[in-house]
Amino acid sequence: MLFEELPTPCYVVDEKLIEKNLKILNGVMQRTGAKIVLAQKAFSMTTMYPLIGKYLSGTTASGLFEARLGHEEMGKENHVFAPAYREDEIDEIISICDHIIFNSFSQLEKFKDKALQAGRKVGLRINPECSTQVGHEIYDPCSPGSRFGVKQEDFRPNLLEGVSGLHFHTLCQQNSDDLETTLNAVEERFGQWLPQMEWINFGGGHHITREDYDIPTLESCIKRMQDKYGLEVYLEPGEAIALNAGYLITSVLDTHTNGIDIAILDTSATCHMPDVLEMPYRPPLLGSGEPGEKPFTYRLGGQTCLTGDVIGDYSFDEPLKCGDRLVFGDMAIYTMVKTNTFNGMALPAIAIQDKNGDCKVVREFGYQDFKTRLA
Repeated sequence: MLFEELPTPCYVVDEKLIEKNLKILNGVMQRTGAKIVLAQKAFSMTTMYPLIGKYLSGTTASGLFEARLGHEEMGKENHVFAPAYREDEIDEIISICDHIIFNSFSQLEKFKDKALQAGRKVGLRINPECSTQVGHEIYDPCSPGSRFGVKQEDFRPNLLEGVSGLHFHTLCQQNSDDLETTLNAVEERFGQWLPQMEWINFGGGHHITREDYDIPTLESCIKRMQDKYGLEVYLEPGEAIALNAGYLITSVLDTHTNGIDIAILDTSATCHMPDVLEMPYRPPLLGSGEPGEKPFTYRLGGQTCLTGDVIGDYSFDEPLKCGDRLVFGDMAIYTMVKTNTFNGMALPAIAIQDKNGDCKVVREFGYQDFKTRLA
């Protein structure tokens, strides 16, 4: 099937671009000895897991279902972190995860012995109190009142017996200079306990596969922890695996005017690309320009009843008309895992574009997917 023949709306994941990202990540692993695992919260398309497993060390999860997915579909190292674990799920989590990271000393005291008895590695999440976010405060784990990690003032070294690693996650779509800044704070606040650890996890948010990413500084940070403290280093990026490797194809259903030209699409910011509203951000659209840059500017919106279901304002060389197909870029990460069926919107189909450019639809959704979700 050709790209142009796919149904709309449809996510398309480009296998060639996924592998390009994986090779960059694997290069970091080969040069440093660090281990990189897929953060499934950003990308959990299991059709791609065999390919990802060829290059990365495993997966990391945010709870039981993701932990099961990594265990069943990739079968390599399987890490998990959650702000708190449910008592009716912890036994299964322990049975399938290699590294179990706790968010507080109370959670550590509650479940540590079970994890250690099962031969699992136990970690503790720390909060280095080092905010490097600009404009994305909703994703800042070091913000005041954050739910995540133990601060230095609350640290209880007398309870560290059995804890073999420390974990921090403070970044979001950032470069390695922010990692270096954060690592300085980690050493300043928690450095005295690093020598008794076996491993350290730098968390996610590293845009390693972005063109301007400073890989040498990342590798310097890794070597610093290895050489100074003898630690095994883990990173758990999500976006970096599928960054710029997916598309969302949509069709124009109608156009009209209300002070600005408006185009209604068969996709939705609310249902199919919710980060547009949460971040917020303006997704790239192939062949378009900024408002007013090209002759014809349109506000692109979805079919739902939400007034704010607006993707953004874009300009085009020609007027839009019903049936035109638009292609949004960078639509593999987070977007696919956050979809919902608000207003009864059908979920987009999912396709893979292989290395030869051929496309195959691997999943389509219909009425029953909407109906049975709340039955």
